[in-house]
Amino acid sequence: MTIHDSHPFEPPPEDRDPVRRFRGRFATGVTLWTSGHGVERAGLTVTSLMVAGGEPARVLALLDPESDLLESLQGTGTGVVHVLAWRHRQLAEMFAGSSPAPGGQFQQARFEDTAWGPALVDAPARCGVHLEAEREVGWSVEVTCTVEEVVLGAEDEPLVHHRGRWRQVPTGRSGA
Repeated sequence: MTIHDSHPFEPPPEDRDPVRRFRGRFATGVTLWTSGHGVERAGLTVTSLMVAGGEPARVLALLDPESDLLESLQGTGTGVVHVLAWRHRQLAEMFAGSSPAPGGQFQQARFEDTAWGPALVDAPARCGVHLEAEREVGWSVEVTCTVEEVVLGAEDEPLVHHRGRWRQVPTGRSGA
């Protein structure tokens, strides 16, 4: 076994997509989106999103057009957006499809059923959303969802994605 200081299958910098490299310079919070009920559940790790305040508030995200999550969100019209903590980094890998999930993704943590879909029990924060609109943007589908419920747990060290790696950002625990 060889230990690498970089990803062994990553192409050299000159062969990488410059737009992806630009996007990778942003440190972004990591979320887990889930939708569906029973055996018809789907989930996806998402970092390309924003939250817009207002009445109602909205969450906008870029989703993979071929993902099971997008299909479930379109079919049910509802989903759950979870903020992930540092301790969820392996779960984020599994829902991103870059790490195996023995027995299935939803067997890797505790989820409870809600009106919007499966909710990760120990997520630091989550919101139940309703799909309002969608449109193709580049190689993604932009979804706009209205926020119908917000659940805030104890503030935790957030999971952040920066330059292709998970990062740990200690919180000041200011109570915001």
